[in-house]
Amino acid sequence: MEPKYDHQTHEQKSRDLWQEKKTYKAANNPGTLYSIDTPPPTVSGSLHIGHIFSYTQTDIIARYQRMSGFSVFYPFGFDDNGLPTERFVEKKRGISAHQMKRSEFIDLCLQETQSVEKQFEHLWQRMGLSVDWDACYSTISAPVRKISQESFIELYTKKFIYRKYEPALYCTACRTSVAQAELDDAEKPSHFNDIVFTLKDGSELIIGTTRPELLGSCVALLYHPSDARYTALKGKMAIVPLFGHEVPLIADELVQPEKGTGLVMCCTFGDKTDIAWYKKYQLPFRQSIGLDGKFTQIAGPLAGLKVAAAREKVLELLKERNALRAQKAITHAVNIHERCKHEIEYMPLSQWFLNILDYKKQLIACADQINWYPAFMKTRYVNWVEHLNWDWCLSRQRFFGIPFPVWHCTNCHHIILAERSQLPLDPQETPYNGSCPQCGSSQIVGDTDVMDTWNTSSLTPYICYTEFNKEAVSPFTDAQALEFMPMSMRPQAHDIIRTWAFYTIAKTWMHHGIVPWKDIVISGHVLSDSKEKLSKSKENAKTDPETLLKTYPADVIRYWTASGSLGYDMAFSETQLRIGQKLVTKLWNACRFIKEHTLSVDLKNRPPVLGEVNEWILDRASNAFDRYQKALGTHEFNVALDAVETFFWQDLCDNYLELIKDQLFKPEQYNAQLVAATRWTLAHLGLRIIQLYAPYLPHITETLYQEIYQARVGTASIHQTQLKDHQHRFIYHLSVEIMYTVIDAISQVRKLKTEKQLSLKAEVHHLAFYSKHPSLLAFVKKEEQLIKGIAHAHTIMYKAGAHESGSSLAINDGQTTMTIQLESAELDNDQK
Repeated sequence: MEPKYDHQTHEQKSRDLWQEKKTYKAANNPGTLYSIDTPPPTVSGSLHIGHIFSYTQTDIIARYQRMSGFSVFYPFGFDDNGLPTERFVEKKRGISAHQMKRSEFIDLCLQETQSVEKQFEHLWQRMGLSVDWDACYSTISAPVRKISQESFIELYTKKFIYRKYEPALYCTACRTSVAQAELDDAEKPSHFNDIVFTLKDGSELIIGTTRPELLGSCVALLYHPSDARYTALKGKMAIVPLFGHEVPLIADELVQPEKGTGLVMCCTFGDKTDIAWYKKYQLPFRQSIGLDGKFTQIAGPLAGLKVAAAREKVLELLKERNALRAQKAITHAVNIHERCKHEIEYMPLSQWFLNILDYKKQLIACADQINWYPAFMKTRYVNWVEHLNWDWCLSRQRFFGIPFPVWHCTNCHHIILAERSQLPLDPQETPYNGSCPQCGSSQIVGDTDVMDTWNTSSLTPYICYTEFNKEAVSPFTDAQALEFMPMSMRPQAHDIIRTWAFYTIAKTWMHHGIVPWKDIVISGHVLSDSKEKLSKSKENAKTDPETLLKTYPADVIRYWTASGSLGYDMAFSETQLRIGQKLVTKLWNACRFIKEHTLSVDLKNRPPVLGEVNEWILDRASNAFDRYQKALGTHEFNVALDAVETFFWQDLCDNYLELIKDQLFKPEQYNAQLVAATRWTLAHLGLRIIQLYAPYLPHITETLYQEIYQARVGTASIHQTQLKDHQHRFIYHLSVEIMYTVIDAISQVRKLKTEKQLSLKAEVHHLAFYSKHPSLLAFVKKEEQLIKGIAHAHTIMYKAGAHESGSSLAINDGQTTMTIQLESAELDNDQK
C-alpha cells in the first residue's frame, strides 16, 4: 500500500469496479426487496452543496440496508417537467416555448436536459451514490406522461377528480392558477383605509379595507346581525364611491364587529371570505383584475394599471372627493406564490380539482400507517391536512407540461376522455376522432391546460414500479404493483411535506387504498451565511460541489453530510471537512499497519484462546456495532457514525493498537499462541471497521477491502459483504474490567512521563503499582508482559494499600522510579 491515499486515483478505480460489476443492481444483491422512492432533482442548470447533503444521507441508508441483507432497489429520476426547465431551455436556445408546438418543445427539452442530466449523474457517481443508473426516469418522458395521464383518467373515473368553474388561487406574475401548498405567508406593510360609502338619502357609511383598489369589484356591504349600529340598514342599498353602482347591505355571522368599523365590503375577489359570500348570496361577479395582473375596463380610471399603481391611484381619487377619512399603517400577513413571491389573487376559471376536503380524515389516518423519521415530522403533515381549505387545483394555465387527456364538447359541455391506448397525447395536437357521444355535435376542442407538476411527482412510487418491472403494462392495474408497494422508504426534505409527501399519500390512497411507503425519512437543509436554505433561485449557493471535489475526497464531503441530525437544518462546515480528512488519513494508516501484520491470517480460523486484551477489544467492537445497528435501524446515521468514531479513534487506535505494538514488533518476548490470537483479532477488526465505515466512506473502504481482504473473503465488493457474516457478537465482561484497569495504569505512566518531559519510550527501571483493592493489582499483574513492553519497564512490583504521595515519578542516579496508585470508585462504593 502507498504511504498516502491518492483519492483521485482510487475513487476512479472504485467507480470503475462498481460499474463493471453492476455492484448496485438489486438483482446482484439477493434478499428481501428494499425500495427507495428517490426525490428527482429539478433539471435547470446546476447542483449545489444542499443537494449533496440530502442525497448522500439517503445513500448512507441505502448502503447500510444492502449490507444488512436487503436487495436494495435504488432508482433515480430527473424532474424536467415544470417552469424551471422551461425557462432553462428557452434561455439556452434563445426561443419562446409558445412559438412551438407543445410536443416539439417537449422533445427539445428532452434533448437539452439530457446533457444536464448526464452532468448530474456524473457528479452523483463521483459522490459515490449507489444508485442503479439503469433504473432512471425523466418526469417529462413519454412513459411518465402516460402514467400521469392514466392516473388522471383513473381518478376521474373513480370520481376523485372533478371540473368546475370556480374562483381559484391565481398568480398573475406566473399567469397560472396555483395550489394551496404552493403558497407562503409573508408579512407586508400596508394601510387600513376608512372609506365613505353613501346611502340614497346622502347619509354616510364608513368601511375599513386594505384593498381600496377593488372598489370597482364591490358587490355588497356586510355587518354582523347583532351589531346594533347597522341592523336598521337591512334591505337597503349603498353607493360605491368613485364607481357609483349600488350594492346591498347584508347581515352575516362571519363579520367581526370589533374589527375596523364593523362594516366590510365584499369584492370579487379579495379573499376566501369574499368567495364564500359571493356563493352564499349569489352575488354578481365584477372582475377588476385580469389574468395578466392589469385592471380591466370595469375598473374605470384604474384600467391598465397593476395592483400597486392602482392602489396609489384610487387613494388619490378618494382623497380628492373627501371619501378617504382615515389611514392607519399596519403590517399584515398575505399569501404569496412560493416561486415568484408575488401576491396571490383569486380568479374564476374552469379547472380540474382533486377532491381532498371530503377525505381529510382518511388522509390523516394514513399518517399513522407510516413510520416518520424523525417522529415529530408527522405532526407537520397532520397539521397541514387539518388546516386545508381548498381542494387540490390540478390545472395550470401554462404552455409546457403534461396536458390533460381530455376534449370538451362546446355544444353540451360533455367531457370526453382519451382511450388509454392513445396515451400519452396532447388534445391540442390530436383532434378527437368522432362526434360528441352525448349530443352528436362535431364542435369538440382539446383541453388547453397542463397539469400541476406535483400531479406527476406525486406518482413516483408508480413510476419506480415501472422501472423495477420493465415489462409492466400499467402500474394502476398490474397485480405485481401491489406487491411492490408500499415502497420501503421515501427520503425528502421537510419543506415539501405539504406537497410531495402529502400529494403522494393522497394519490396512492385514492388509487389503491394503501400508503406509498413504510418509512419516510425527512432531511434538513444546508443553510447559507444568512441562515437561508441554499437555493439556485436565490443564488446563495456559493459552495460548488465540483470545486469542493477538487479540494477534498468525495468521502470527506460525505463525512460532513453524515454529521447532520435527521430532520434539522445545518450550516456548511469546512471544519467538519478537515476532521473528515484526518479520518481518511488515519483509516488509511491504521489499515496499512493491519495489512503489514495480518496478510497471512486465515479469517475463518478463529483461535481457541484469545487473551484478555483481544477479548476486550472484541467486546468493545460488538458494543459499538450494537449502537451502530440500533441507530441506523431508525435512520439516525449521525448517531451510528458517532458509535464507529468512538470505537475507531479511542478503543482501536488510541488504546488497542498501542497495547499490541510491542507484541507484534517483539513476538519472541510473548507467548506464540497469544501473538497468533492478536494477529487474527487485528485482521478481524480491520474488516469490521471497514464494513462499518463503508456506508459513509465508500471509496476508501472499497480500496482497503480490495487491498487487504477481497482475496480472503471472496465477495466482489465491500458493499456486497454482509454485516452478519463479520460483525460477530463477543461478550467478555471480565476482560473488559481487566483491560480498563490496565489502560488506566498505562495512561498514568504516560501522563507522568509527559509531565516530566520524558519520551514515552524512556526506560522505567522500577515501576510499582499500589491499590487497596487486591483485584485491581491482580488485573494489572495478569498483563505484566504487556505493561512492561508499553511502559518500557524493567521490573514491576505490586503493593497493597495507598502510597503516601500517590502516583509519582522520580529520577535518582539515572534510575527512573515510578509509583502508580490504582483507584476504583465502583469498588469503593461496593465496600461501603
